[in-house]
Amino acid sequence: MVEENLRIHTFTDIPSPQIFSSQIEPKNVPAVFKECVKHWKAFSKWNPSNGGLIYLQERVGSVAVEAMLSRSAPVFYGDIRSHERVPLSFSTFIRYCLCLLENRDGMRDDFLGSQKHSLAVSDTEQIDLLFGEAPQQFYLAQVPILNFEKKEHMQLECLGEDIQTPLPLETKSLASVNLWMNSMKARSSTHYDPHHNLLCLVSGCKEVTLWPPSATPYLYPRPLYGEASNHSSVTLEEPDLSVYPRSACLNSFSQKVVLHAGDALFIPEGWFHQVDSEDLTIAVNFWWRSTTISDMLEHMDAYYLRRILKRLTDKEMNKMLHFPSSSMDKTMTCTTSQANNAYRDHGHQGISTNCGNKSSNDELRSKVMLQDLEPCASQSLNELISLVHDRLNPSKLTGSTYNSSAGENDETNKRKEDSSSINDDPVANLILTLHPLTIRSVFLAMADNFPRTLEALVLHALTPVGSEILTRKFEEMDQLISGEDQNQFYQIFYGVFDDQSAAMDALLNGKELFARQAFENVLDQYVGINLDGPKQQIK
Repeated sequence: MVEENLRIHTFTDIPSPQIFSSQIEPKNVPAVFKECVKHWKAFSKWNPSNGGLIYLQERVGSVAVEAMLSRSAPVFYGDIRSHERVPLSFSTFIRYCLCLLENRDGMRDDFLGSQKHSLAVSDTEQIDLLFGEAPQQFYLAQVPILNFEKKEHMQLECLGEDIQTPLPLETKSLASVNLWMNSMKARSSTHYDPHHNLLCLVSGCKEVTLWPPSATPYLYPRPLYGEASNHSSVTLEEPDLSVYPRSACLNSFSQKVVLHAGDALFIPEGWFHQVDSEDLTIAVNFWWRSTTISDMLEHMDAYYLRRILKRLTDKEMNKMLHFPSSSMDKTMTCTTSQANNAYRDHGHQGISTNCGNKSSNDELRSKVMLQDLEPCASQSLNELISLVHDRLNPSKLTGSTYNSSAGENDETNKRKEDSSSINDDPVANLILTLHPLTIRSVFLAMADNFPRTLEALVLHALTPVGSEILTRKFEEMDQLISGEDQNQFYQIFYGVFDDQSAAMDALLNGKELFARQAFENVLDQYVGINLDGPKQQIK
């Protein structure tokens, strides 16, 4: 379901430049402005049903323009492998539109026979391709009327007299103004643009489907380093769920807008959109850079990139653990700005040669002797011991020491490297279900009665996802007990290990492996970079 703050609003009163810049644009949410450009000369003069095509033909003449020739009509994909740009006389395209508008039997053949000599291309096969066999493959897309960055590329500059800068954009520094025109029904592939866009419909009807940037993982963008990186890889009509399983959720993010002649649609940068155009639609769009990008200092790019990737990685970690995003601030301090500091402090507490008041530690232990455990804690302790023994070779648990470097076999190493799914990890699942104070009681009882099992759990039975969950539980526990009790708990907990640094390393290494998996998922989902081949899909 679309979040309320991302819902598209429709305005019947056209906002002033000040209101647009202060109240609409900063929200970065699309908006529809009804009858925004009805006052344009183009609105009446370009109307195909009112002689508009003849006007355009006379106004522009035989100026050569680049037209998009699609190999997958009526869908026009952004990938250069799916289309090519071909030179064409603007008047030729208009004459063909006139032919279609007449819609008389035989008219197309008559037109082709009479006009082939005047076409900008002379090769007969290319003429037949453009007009004879698949006319719907042809589309005038993004033909410049005004270009403030490359002023020499303005083939349709003469049409600028028929349009005006829409009222909301009067104070904007525009990048370009472009013509979009199709003779038959057409669809643009799903993509986003790196500029803000105001799409103004002069004639016809368009249906625009939009998705917010947060839906990016479900749209499977093409790789950032490849052609058409701003396009989705998914065919929306019949998505292959075996290849793109997350696309099953796309409808819950999408919103549809129908534009009629005179309407305008604000499409913010980063919003994915697919445009379906009816026969003979004419539109003009305005592009300008957002203030966010304009104000971003180049020397800060690397910093902002790391901040953004960190935030996305934190969200992905929550998703992998099936935690709601809202739990970020409450239960995962370890993955935010204080990343590992708390656990390094705990390590120092355990490693310290000054273990504090011995009697205090004994008093803490005495409260959690086996016979004093609550039923829930006692059951959890038994389950945890059983899981550790089942996962590892029992013979490894008989010694008084447990070598963290030599004790792990290849199977354990592989499990720790590959396991990032909580669904396949009974130890992590059990820890996840326990209240932090129950975990405290269980670990204190283990330290006193089953120290080698506790050592084996931390050094060898915890997968990356288990390490992440356990340290999050420690963080929650720290919020519930006093600083003195924290110190006593960690002194007892880490005191079990012959090499207390190894225990800290095991937890931190596991957390880092889990975070790496989340980071790689982010790169794969948001920017199309897959570092190590296919990854587990997070559904």
